[in-house]
Amino acid sequence: MNWIETTKSALDSLVERRTRSLLTMLGILIGIAAVILTVGLGEGAQNKVTSAISSLGTNLLIITPGSTTTGGVRGGLGSSSSLTLADANALNSKVDAPDIAQVSAVLQRGLVLTAGSSNWTAPVQGVSPSYLNIRDRQVVSGQNFTQNDVTTHADVALIGSTVAQNLFGLSSPVGQTMNLAGVPFTVVGELNTAGASGSTSEDNTVLVPITTAEDLFGSTGPYANSVSNILVSAKSSTSMGAAYQEANSLLLERHGITNPANADFTITPQTSLLSTASSVSKALTVLLVGIAAIALVVGGIGVMNIMLVSVTERIREIGLRKALGATPAVILRQFLIEATFLGILGGIFGVAVGVIGALVLPHFVSQPIAISSLAIVGSVIVAAGIGLIFGVYPASRAARLSPIDALRSE
Repeated sequence: MNWIETTKSALDSLVERRTRSLLTMLGILIGIAAVILTVGLGEGAQNKVTSAISSLGTNLLIITPGSTTTGGVRGGLGSSSSLTLADANALNSKVDAPDIAQVSAVLQRGLVLTAGSSNWTAPVQGVSPSYLNIRDRQVVSGQNFTQNDVTTHADVALIGSTVAQNLFGLSSPVGQTMNLAGVPFTVVGELNTAGASGSTSEDNTVLVPITTAEDLFGSTGPYANSVSNILVSAKSSTSMGAAYQEANSLLLERHGITNPANADFTITPQTSLLSTASSVSKALTVLLVGIAAIALVVGGIGVMNIMLVSVTERIREIGLRKALGATPAVILRQFLIEATFLGILGGIFGVAVGVIGALVLPHFVSQPIAISSLAIVGSVIVAAGIGLIFGVYPASRAARLSPIDALRSE
């Protein structure tokens, strides 16, 4: 028998035992669908985290204060008041920091906002006008506040879409007045929608001039004249390292620190955040794929079991074909083709189920699922390989049967 005849005979055998064939393919189908969904979940999570970090801005360095120690208990990073507005102004020097493009100090507190009979709670951030460029945010209506507003401590604000909706409903917020801690502010602009960054909504925010925030939050207490953090934008991605060194050296000098290990601040590059997030996502993806691979192995064992049963049931058929001249190679080939077809068909159906799941599940869970073409192609190849590998033993067992013994069997 040639390859075409052998293939036709193998397909006829699978169709004849269609129920058993479908149950055999089910194990591989589940395994392949699990692989596609787990890889998609991993890639979707990685893309989501990368997008969230990228939305922080381009070529970004985040400078946070160090920690405090109170009563022998050390607080977390950012708990001290080691960064000031003067530090941010010093980083703006084109002489001392030529590779730094823009700087914005950030002073943040949570406040209750009111407008007419509406009220809402949101983080209020005191920033510089350059904040929008650093964070890659745009004003969709109205305008940004100016450096003159910073100089004059103007009571003006930019608001996110969530704040606008909850305070002003469907009407335009630009030009309207809202109260922050009892102080009336004029809304000069509404920010574009940016979504969530981690557990924080970028649309639930209010931006005011940094000097106005200092007046609003008070100038007394342990955090007087301090800022929550400083955002620094390098001139380009290639100058990130130089900008980091310039910011680090300048702040060490300003704070009178000679040993960098004792720095009372931390500088975190955006690339470091991306690298950490990517490595975590990849590790989770590998773990999930490993779990799904177990399902594939179980499916392969199912193929081997069914093929062994098939060999046992077809002993007389095998003996008759051998008696009529079929060689062991032909018998081996037929059973291998049957096993491979089971793997391929299970893989194709598994891909279909996985893709449908990737399209439907995000509507029910708040997690994107990416469809990876590499995972789809690889899954079909792996499915065929599983059918072939786990079909070798049953096929070789069929090929070794003696024609006389096979014909004698009941």
